[in-house]
Amino acid sequence: MELISIAQVLEKLPNQELNSPIREGIKNAFYSVGGADIASLVPERNRFAHKGNFGHALLIAGSRGKMGAAVLSAKACLRSGAGLLSVHIPACGEIILQIAIPEAMVETDKESDFISGLNSFSKFNAFGIGPGIGCNEKTSKVLLQLFKTANQPVILDADAINLIAQSEELQYLLPANSILTPHVGEFDRLAGVSENAYERLLKACQWAVKFKVYIVLKGANTAICTPDGGCYFNSTGNPGMATAGSGDVLTGIILGLLAQSYSPLNAALTGVFLHGLAGDIAAGDKSQESLIASDIIENLGLAFKKNSYFCG
Repeated sequence: MELISIAQVLEKLPNQELNSPIREGIKNAFYSVGGADIASLVPERNRFAHKGNFGHALLIAGSRGKMGAAVLSAKACLRSGAGLLSVHIPACGEIILQIAIPEAMVETDKESDFISGLNSFSKFNAFGIGPGIGCNEKTSKVLLQLFKTANQPVILDADAINLIAQSEELQYLLPANSILTPHVGEFDRLAGVSENAYERLLKACQWAVKFKVYIVLKGANTAICTPDGGCYFNSTGNPGMATAGSGDVLTGIILGLLAQSYSPLNAALTGVFLHGLAGDIAAGDKSQESLIASDIIENLGLAFKKNSYFCG
C-alpha cells in the first residue's frame, strides 16, 4: 500500500531534484482543506433566484454499454445545483437518459454507439466530457473541436484523459484553467508511470504548472494541483468510495459548480470535499463495503446542509 503524509511531502519537496525544465516554476505550497475552508466558498442563494441564475452545463458522456456513466454524472451535476443541464450522448442512450433523468435535456449524436460531433457551444456556461465516452478516433476529434472553440470552463475525466494521453496535440491545446480528474492509472498514462505515490504527486504538480491546468489526482486525500504550483489535500472520503462510478459522480459535481460560476479552483476544492463528505455520510448509513456511486449522489443534499460540520 502506498501512503505519503503531508509532512513527508513538505520535508522532501524543497530538496527534490526532478531534472525538469519547469521544476523552478513550482512554488511548493501545500495545504490541507477542511470544512471551514469550504463553508466560505458555498454562497447563499438569493430567494428571488431562478434557474437561469445557476448556469447551463453541457455534459458529453456515454457510449454503448457505458451509459450508466452518463446517468451518474448527470444526476450529480443537477444535485450540485446547476440550473440547467444538457447531456450530449450517442443515439443508443436517448431512452435511457430521458427515463433516468427527466430533469436533463438530451442531445443525441448522429452516431448510435459513440460521440462523434457537437452542436453550438454558445449557450453553455461550462463543459464536462469523459465519463464512458470510449476512445474512438472520432471522439478524439470532438475533444479537438471543444478545445479550439469553447471559451467556458472545461472539466475532463476518464476516457477524455486517456485520449489526451495519446495525443500531444490535444495536450498542448488544453484550455488554460481546465480541470482534469484522473485516477492513478489515468494519470500514469498521461504523465508516465511513477515508482511511488510521492513521485506521482510531484509529476501532477509539474503537469499542472506546465499546461496551466488543475489536476485532481484522485485517491485517499485527493490532491488538487494548481497552475501556480499549489497543492491542496482533501480531508473527506473513505475506502468505500473506491467503487465503479464514483469518479463519474465527482465529474458531475464539479461541472455543476463550474456552471454556477465557481472559479476552477473553488469548483475543484468544493466538489472534491462535498463528494468525499457525501461518501462519508453514505458509508455511515450503509457501510463502506456496501457503498455504491449512487449512494454518494443521494447524500449530496446532506453534505451541503452540514454547515456545522464545515465550521467544526
